[in-house]
Amino acid sequence: MAEESKNNQLNIELNEQIAEGEYSNLAIITHSTSEFVLDFIRVMPGVPKAKVKSRVVMTPQHAKRLMKALADNISKFESVNGPIKDVEGAINIPLNFGGPTAMA
Repeated sequence: MAEESKNNQLNIELNEQIAEGEYSNLAIITHSTSEFVLDFIRVMPGVPKAKVKSRVVMTPQHAKRLMKALADNISKFESVNGPIKDVEGAINIPLNFGGPTAMA
């Protein structure tokens, strides 16, 4: 049994460049019947143009697992730090890339 659990371990490598992360203050989520696309963007005040800094493409099943993991982590964060307040007047940019869209 212990040998079986050792074989099920996943070794994940994180190089220095990826470990630095990328700041994003806007996420645009689009989807088709077979995938979800998450675009992470950094919008700067007074700058009329913003670039996608990172794109993650995943299956609907992985998107749902991500949603549950985020909800779990937000719940744990709020139990220690208090409720996260929604910002009134947050960026509300109507975007449509030819498919169903949602913003987070």
